[in-house]
Amino acid sequence: MAKKRSGGGLTGTQQAAKFVGVSVLAGAVLAGIALPAFGALGLAAKGTVDGFDEIPANLKTPPLSQRTTILDSQGGAIATIYSRDRTVVPLADISPYMQKAIVAIEDARFYEHGAIDLKGVLRALNKNATSGGVAQGASTLTQQYIKNVFVEEAGDDPDKVAEATQQTLGRKVKELKYAIQVEEELGKKKILENYLNITFFGQQAYGIEAAAKRYFSKPAKDLTLPESAMLAGIVQSPSRYDPVNDATEAKKRRDVVLQRMADKKDISQAEADRAKAVPIKLKVSKPKNGCITAVSGAGFFCDYVREVFLSDPVFGKTKEERAKLWNQGGLTVRTTLDPQAQQSTQASIKDHVYQTDKVATAVTLVQPGTGKIMAMGQSRPYGFGANETQINFSVNKQMGGSNFGFPVGSTFKPFLAAAAIEGGKPPTQQYPSPYEMDYPATVQTCGAKPWVNTNNEQLQNENESEHGPYPLKTAMEKSVNTYFVQMLGEIGMCPVAQMTDKLHVVQGDGTKLPMVPSALTLGSTGISPLNMASAYAAFANRGTYCTPVAIESIKKADGTALPVPKTSCSQAMSQNTADAVNTLLRGVTDSGTGALAGLSDRDNAGKTGTTDQRKNAWFVGYTPNMSGAVWVGSPTQKVEMENITIGGQYQEKVYGGQVPGPIWKDAMTGALSGQPSPSFVTVNIPDPQGKENPPAGDDNAAKPRGGGKKHRPGGGDNKPGGGVTVPPNPGISIPPGMIGGDTGAIGGNWP
Repeated sequence: MAKKRSGGGLTGTQQAAKFVGVSVLAGAVLAGIALPAFGALGLAAKGTVDGFDEIPANLKTPPLSQRTTILDSQGGAIATIYSRDRTVVPLADISPYMQKAIVAIEDARFYEHGAIDLKGVLRALNKNATSGGVAQGASTLTQQYIKNVFVEEAGDDPDKVAEATQQTLGRKVKELKYAIQVEEELGKKKILENYLNITFFGQQAYGIEAAAKRYFSKPAKDLTLPESAMLAGIVQSPSRYDPVNDATEAKKRRDVVLQRMADKKDISQAEADRAKAVPIKLKVSKPKNGCITAVSGAGFFCDYVREVFLSDPVFGKTKEERAKLWNQGGLTVRTTLDPQAQQSTQASIKDHVYQTDKVATAVTLVQPGTGKIMAMGQSRPYGFGANETQINFSVNKQMGGSNFGFPVGSTFKPFLAAAAIEGGKPPTQQYPSPYEMDYPATVQTCGAKPWVNTNNEQLQNENESEHGPYPLKTAMEKSVNTYFVQMLGEIGMCPVAQMTDKLHVVQGDGTKLPMVPSALTLGSTGISPLNMASAYAAFANRGTYCTPVAIESIKKADGTALPVPKTSCSQAMSQNTADAVNTLLRGVTDSGTGALAGLSDRDNAGKTGTTDQRKNAWFVGYTPNMSGAVWVGSPTQKVEMENITIGGQYQEKVYGGQVPGPIWKDAMTGALSGQPSPSFVTVNIPDPQGKENPPAGDDNAAKPRGGGKKHRPGGGDNKPGGGVTVPPNPGISIPPGMIGGDTGAIGGNWP
């Protein structure tokens, strides 16, 4: 601490400090003249200004960060997200008690002085010079507002925050100049309004509206005198006077504010005394922030919306620009999520797969023709606790999903059939389809070199009764592996790769499908449910694929609209090809392996899939106006679904039509309840003359569930037993740990 010289005089440093202070007060700053000797007092130091005249003339006030509200397609709130919990309100919506309390305790002469309180600065200067330290501040409420603007502009950058709050004369002078500008341009009432909306009140609450709701669960306009005084007292030190953690200190500080209001004649002494006698009465509303608060299990969809915003260039050229806009908040994001479809999906998930089960499920519904995501949910909730996760099993890795997606099994076969029909194969095409066979010796790729079966890879159907010859319709209904491998051997892999490219089918890590038969026939590669639902939607839309979209519109806090990503639609196949596929897949839900998923009140089609060792089971299906994909399996790919209980029901062996199928059926039934039921455009696919198609899945009927109640036959999709490994192919990237099987299986770090 500095010492006085003999005789009671001030030290040289103290005299200089007082001289500068008096110079400021004498009008040097007001006249816009640079003060002398600033360099010696820190104004030329790094991080400060060189002189008053060099400070920019206009204060650029950043928009205040506010909460963002995410809505469903009907305007219902899904979740609230914020970097800083704030709701800006006009002065008319702030209790008069609050207005008087904050002025009384923070700047009692607010309405009497200009940008700078000369008396206050002199008083503080004399006291500080006498003490040799900084015992008393002299910032006006306007200057405090300016400092808060600097802090707001700094955002979450710790270096910028430190610069905005550093205790230097340079920063003070900068505040003074901007305070002059603000006083001239805004006036006292607007400054008070801005201050109350920007300042921090502790407990993650920025601005008086958020503070009133946090501590008292009421809007700022309804704050009482004791409540207003308590909130005004918090501002000086939000941690010290936090009423949640230290009600005693908060009450002492509140009473100081009440007395100051009485001294200023804002209230009578009797009013102050009555208010002091009231104990601190809180009605705390806990902070509710982020996708973890989403309703109807929409946390993962909420997270997907955030990922879309942060990754799409329509919201900013760089990642930093997009993040700044998102963190600034104040947005109203109306999404495509249909509340009826979401509630139906979540109800179906809860009914069929429990949160505590060894396996999980993910379900996504999209609208053909628009790409709108109508529902997205999974059995393990969005969160950090036991049997919870933040990994969105429905989407690709770059959007918050699993590392590689999940092998799709026989749900891939319709892509192969579409490629063959588009290339001229008739939908009546027959192949011998033996029970077991070798992979073709060679299969043509898109390059000059064909794939060669150097390891004599083989595959089998589910059981020995499945052998042809089969036409395509029966092969699709029964999901005959050998049929589709023969088809691939004849048309080659390039048409299939071209078809999946047009349908935007990629692996879960965003890369193209590997050019190997198991991937382009039996679905050995990992794909996300959203990807599959969107691709199947092209069948429903008569061959036109539309990219998925999640956002309908966005409005900023001032009501202006932001541009949003639009779906992009393109013809992936001819209408005739799509109509043929729809006809084929109707048979799957009518009497094939997907019979348990079939809807009775409207046209529907789909395909089952079960991968090697039953680590994944799928059903992907659609109506003309809704497409949905259901995956059930082990997120870590370590659980084989045999002799397992799922959703309280024992399953000896899980098939795509047996567990995912009913999930799809229940979700779609509720989602489409009351909706139009258009029909497919179908084609005539006659059965071969002189041969009746054998019933599908007779040897693989679903085992009884729930007290012996039998379901219609399922099974028959590509089940284990093939012993086929993914053939080596130089230059092809396969996820770590992928092994063989008739549809492939995966290992390693997938989810």
